[in-house]
Amino acid sequence: MQEHMNVSSMPKTSSFQMRINPEVKKRAEEIYANCGMTLTDAVNIFIQQSINVEGLPFLVTQSSKEALREQVVTLLMAELKKGEDSVHIDADWVSEEEMLAEFGETR
Repeated sequence: MQEHMNVSSMPKTSSFQMRINPEVKKRAEEIYANCGMTLTDAVNIFIQQSINVEGLPFLVTQSSKEALREQVVTLLMAELKKGEDSVHIDADWVSEEEMLAEFGETR
């Protein structure tokens, strides 16, 4: 992986031009202004995140919602497995049902 780059603190000596629909630009500027930043700030943040993750900083698919859900479920299942693997069962281990029965509870 390359050395860490911090876009916000680097000298701004190059320019970047792009064509955009004026209405789209205005709407984007309004959205970012509500967040306390300019369109240039937002583009720099996008670029910084792209560098950080070495790719697009969000999923781009025909079904992004489903892809994101699947990714989250996969990560959650991996975390659950790590937790499960970290628990050592002793010979004296008591099941939940046995523990409830010991205290006079039933399910």
